[in-house]
Order: sequence, then structure tokens, then C-alpha cells
Amino acid sequence: MDDLSWYGVRCVFRHRDLGVYEERVTLWTAGSPDEAIGRAEAEALEYCAALEDTEYTGFAESFRMDGVPGEGAEVFSLMRESDLPADSYVGKFFATGRERIS
Repeated sequence: MDDLSWYGVRCVFRHRDLGVYEERVTLWTAGSPDEAIGRAEAEALEYCAALEDTEYTGFAESFRMDGVPGEGAEVFSLMRESDLPADSYVGKFFATGRERIS
């Protein structure tokens, strides 16, 4: 793919000193999902080097955006099949009560 597209890439980090995991979404222009992930992973290593006791888990997912980033633009999306009712789904995967929101 020769044309550049915008990608949101989610990477997961472990902050050992805090005892938490962090999901971070960064934006990249790239010619393919693999290229976007490669660029995000290079930045992930820089991010870890700037922080103490933080490691990149090696987990990354990309999302190709339609158009360019702007107000209200969708920068990442993930779909998961589940038979759980909405409140149980959110409680299991997102609002577990153990999140740190900064």
C-alpha cells in the first residue's frame, strides 16, 4: 500500500512500581497496519526508557482511521463477541473497579 493512512495503535505497558497495566493509543501515518505498529512499538520503547520500572508487554493492535484526525474522530475501535448483558460486559472488561484514571 503506497498511500499513507492514519492509524490508532494501542499498546499495553506494565508499570511494575505502581502495580498497574496501561493501555495507550497513539496516532501514526503509515502505509500499512504493520508499519504503524512498528512505529508505535519503536515509540513504546522510548516511552519505557523515559520511565522507571516500566515495560512494554509486546501487545499492539492497530486501527485504520477513515480520513484525518479531527474533533470527534474515531481513533481506535475493537469489537468483541459476547453474550453478556451490557452491565456485565462493561464490569468484566472495562469498569472492574480497579482502574486508575488520571
